[in-house]
Amino acid sequence: MFVKSENELENELFKSVYEKTPDHIKNLNLMDFSNKGEFTFVLKKEHLKPYDKDKNPEGLGLEEWFAGYAKEAKVSTAGIRGPQNILNPQDTRFPINLVGIVLATLAKALVAKEKYPDKRIVKVAGCEVRYNSQLFLDAIARIQAAQGIETLVPFGRKTIPIWLASFLAFKLDLLGGEYITSSHGISVKNATKDLNCQGSQYLPEESMEFVNKIQQIFDETNKNGSYEIKISAQDNPLINESAMAKIEDGVNLYVEYLKSGVAQDVNLDLIKNYDSKIAVECVGGSAYRTLSKVLDKLGVSDKFAWFNTEETPFFHGIGKYNVTPKGEKAFYDYSVDATVVAKRQDGSKFFPVIETMGYDKKLKDFPVGTAVLITDPDHDRLTVTQIESVSSIPRLNTLGLDYVKLDNERILTVFTANQAFLMIMDFWTKQLKSKGSWDKYPRFMIKTTASALSWDEWANNNGVKVVNVPVGFKEIANIMKKVELKLKTKPNDEVVIDDVFGNSINLGVNPRLIFGGEESGGMIMGTEDLIKSEHGRLAIAMREKSATEAIVVASALISKLKDKTLSQYLSDVFDENNIIGRYDTRVDIAYYNESEPDINKLKLDKIAGEEKRTLNDIFYLSMAIALKENKISLDNIKNILNDKFTSEGLSFDNLKSVKFVGDGTYLEFADKYIEIRPSGTDAKTKAYGGGLNKDDIQKYATVLGNYSGERTLLHKEFISDELYDNCKDIAMKYYLAFVEKDANNEKFEIPVYNF
Repeated sequence: MFVKSENELENELFKSVYEKTPDHIKNLNLMDFSNKGEFTFVLKKEHLKPYDKDKNPEGLGLEEWFAGYAKEAKVSTAGIRGPQNILNPQDTRFPINLVGIVLATLAKALVAKEKYPDKRIVKVAGCEVRYNSQLFLDAIARIQAAQGIETLVPFGRKTIPIWLASFLAFKLDLLGGEYITSSHGISVKNATKDLNCQGSQYLPEESMEFVNKIQQIFDETNKNGSYEIKISAQDNPLINESAMAKIEDGVNLYVEYLKSGVAQDVNLDLIKNYDSKIAVECVGGSAYRTLSKVLDKLGVSDKFAWFNTEETPFFHGIGKYNVTPKGEKAFYDYSVDATVVAKRQDGSKFFPVIETMGYDKKLKDFPVGTAVLITDPDHDRLTVTQIESVSSIPRLNTLGLDYVKLDNERILTVFTANQAFLMIMDFWTKQLKSKGSWDKYPRFMIKTTASALSWDEWANNNGVKVVNVPVGFKEIANIMKKVELKLKTKPNDEVVIDDVFGNSINLGVNPRLIFGGEESGGMIMGTEDLIKSEHGRLAIAMREKSATEAIVVASALISKLKDKTLSQYLSDVFDENNIIGRYDTRVDIAYYNESEPDINKLKLDKIAGEEKRTLNDIFYLSMAIALKENKISLDNIKNILNDKFTSEGLSFDNLKSVKFVGDGTYLEFADKYIEIRPSGTDAKTKAYGGGLNKDDIQKYATVLGNYSGERTLLHKEFISDELYDNCKDIAMKYYLAFVEKDANNEKFEIPVYNF
């Protein structure tokens, strides 16, 4: 039986998972990591085939698992992630499971050893607070040790943020790292984010190297009947806690980095002189351990109040309900993304995640003007909110800002990342100008196509060049590396970079990154001097989004404003920069209940959902590819879309272009944009919009995002079956051409380490 929780809703989850798990899964004992000594796991031929009580009682269905894993590796935007059996982590029916983690880790280790024979290979490994994360961390470290690979882990193997693991991979010149998280996803999800030697997430071609190695392991198993996988002792000296302990898990190095960037005195002095408290919400609790240390070392920790500092994989019940959006009685998880907007049964909108944070009580004694900064379990995303008076509502409506009612006199204004990050980049620019640093370098930003039009407008008004990329922070990091290669090889030349729209962007001579970010809440800022690793590598910015970096700048802005609200500042930014596209939206269409504990139903629902997602995607993508290949005209596309959607109140008469942008289809209008993008990790469609009218973009995003994708007569007339059937493959060729042009493929040289 499972261990009972003090949380009634978590017990419901446990009970449901337990009841839906067959006895043969509950009784599995494939590998016992409570055994602290060395042992060997024998992968058998029988494990690869499906379970059959009579014919194959040892079946694990690993070939079926691997087919899904390999498929995701080709397209994943943020690690290979999925649901797991939180009570029985050896359950290979789920995408994330202990056996899969072991196989993937071994495969990555074998690839590394082939590339760097007879070298001291060192990687970092860390995790946040999700179910089974500590087990997976232990497995990763012990498998790597058994292969002769050294793993740096936090002292006591405690939690650290994703950005700290990424930072250390670059700063210490490691071969890479492993980080266990599913970001702001639902509690039962988990994943491994594979970090390369730059600290950046693997690109698909890097993932495919170890995916192919897993296939080789399976081939050997099928040929020989078995394959031995060695697991080292838990105290193997290659599992190195002492190195991390000496540098306080890297906190000291990170603080040093921050002081060269956003944590300069011009910002810290503002925070130190602030008279009020800034609240920080640590969803899951794991952000607190590192963030509190950083703020203490910066001398500003007394300016912050903390919510949810205790670590829990159930995330304090945040985002969790006992009823689905359709009103069905079942456990349902909206994730921990505080910006998610849902509809009640009566059609009214609400913030389901924020509603479970209990702010009507928690913020009762906090004054109007108090900012609440919300960060997720792996501490890479930030949501900015602020208490305001109900008298602010008319102004918020004009600005397109949403809010949550706290009581009869106060509301909590909720800023999208598009809105919050616009303020942050504007504020930091003004800070650099005030200290006379702005004109030292040409400035540029890297943003995803799905992010706000207002960012592009602001950049144009401030002389900042913009490089647009597909969704995913690894795409932002890839542009960074391209810029760095040009700075290294031709330091006196203008740096020219192609964006995903096909434009060549001249960044100037020796440019600096002012901002890199995406609408989902992740951002980074560059430093004035190039960042230098321990062994001399140079970077314009770090490779992973960091809520700590965002919190430092946001806190300085809040402190600067004093009695002025953030919404008033946002209004000023709009006005000062003549921004027209002030409004943005995102519509998430989930085709199934991710929290479904019955894995067989979950798989069927996901497959059905993926089909719906793909049909929706290809309807638009095929038009974008046909236009790119001159097989259709823009007027033809207007006719197709008007024919289908005029009845729903949409018009495409002012459509200017339709483009494939690496992972989605971008429709540019004279007054707005709409991007339709299939999730790279799940059976979901995401529809984004930005423009002049909030109701307008919400309507377009909702209608287009929810469309079934059924081909109309006009669609079939203008787009051949051959192009329709092959447009995904054609699109992948265009995407890879974008990724590979000017790519920084410098071979990593393993240094002589001093630890």
